[in-house]
Amino acid sequence: MKKKRNFCPHCGGRITKEEEDHVARDCCSSCHSFFYDNPLPVVSAIVDDNRQILLVKRDRPPSKGRWCLPTGFAEAGESIEEAVLRELREETGIKGKISRLLDVDSYKSRFYGDLLFLTFIVEKRTGKPVAGDDSAQARFFPINKIPALAFRSNRRALDRYIKIKKDYWAVVDALDAQDGKKASARSTGSPMTQRVMNVIMRNREKMIQQWIEDITTNPSTPEYHVYENKVLYKICEKVISQITLWLGQAFSIDRIRTFYTRLGAERKKSGVTISGVLSGLSLIRKHIWGVALAEGALQKNLDLYMTFELQRRMTIFFDLATFHMTRGYEGNSNIEREKSTPPEKPHGSRRRRVGKEGVKNP
Repeated sequence: MKKKRNFCPHCGGRITKEEEDHVARDCCSSCHSFFYDNPLPVVSAIVDDNRQILLVKRDRPPSKGRWCLPTGFAEAGESIEEAVLRELREETGIKGKISRLLDVDSYKSRFYGDLLFLTFIVEKRTGKPVAGDDSAQARFFPINKIPALAFRSNRRALDRYIKIKKDYWAVVDALDAQDGKKASARSTGSPMTQRVMNVIMRNREKMIQQWIEDITTNPSTPEYHVYENKVLYKICEKVISQITLWLGQAFSIDRIRTFYTRLGAERKKSGVTISGVLSGLSLIRKHIWGVALAEGALQKNLDLYMTFELQRRMTIFFDLATFHMTRGYEGNSNIEREKSTPPEKPHGSRRRRVGKEGVKNP
């Protein structure tokens, strides 16, 4: 239980409550010093090793004997990033590298008072799980067998992590299924295509973050400058998952047509211009290729045919997406025009109509 402050550490005077800035704070009755109880920063790490999450069993209160993410307080004089890597190393023996900040949550503890949980995704670099001073055990749990966690903020962050990784894992499972069926050399058997697919999957977070930074500042996409990052994240995440499946021949032309026709109609309803929509899509392609090149996925000594084949499939995907998104965007006005104008006798083929229903942001 968090102890109450009774005496001033400066002069020994008795602590009372006084109002400052409309907040009742601890104040010394003698020297009139105010004391500010700000939330304590707590860091947690999500370390994922092939869909297994690193957890530690607590060896002291609160929640002794329960499992949690590697978690601890940040110390004075260290950055929050240094704190999460230090706690990970001290509690589990694992050395890691931060990938990104995943979640921030406020929590009121009866032991420590107000806490601010910051959870990071951390890539494992070296070491094997070994229990540290504050933990009784440290081990990896399969993602579908996670025990009840000691802290609500840990559960919230892990749920969010699983949600954002869902599409990525679906891509991996689809490719594994292709391999199990002994797919032909036209699909995932191409070393060039497989290499780029691996680069895309491994660097998906980097691509998404670069795209968000670009689309929210690029003069060609002004409508997206006011979008929330979480909405933009879902849009880019969906397209990158689709292009990865397409390269592995697990995403068909029919699915591209259906998805992007509906998406175009939805973007029209939301008030985004067609130029902004298409520019946003082209920026995704730009950052996929940019990261692939930076990672060395495209080597000069690779077979020239494989390079052309990869370029061909990428071009087909984005050309199809652009075409059907434009058709879907135009479809709304065509439907409205058909409703207000008496039907004419057909001359040649009729224009296809887009369904009324919209779609959620991908």
